[in-house]
Amino acid sequence: MTRAADIVGEHTVLFATAGERIELTHRATDRSIFARGAAAAAGWIAGRPPGRYTLQDVIANAPA
Repeated sequence: MTRAADIVGEHTVLFATAGERIELTHRATDRSIFARGAAAAAGWIAGRPPGRYTLQDVIANAPA
């Protein structure tokens, strides 16, 4: 994880085999990105019955 300058969040997915690797990195420079996602998820789950939900449930039912 890197916390430097204006990077407030960094996530890397790594695919590796012997002798090579592919890295996909997302760097966020504004925390409001995370707040918007959290607000959208909270709005989606409000009023739903108790149960287990995943982020995939939220994404699959999000408005286009």
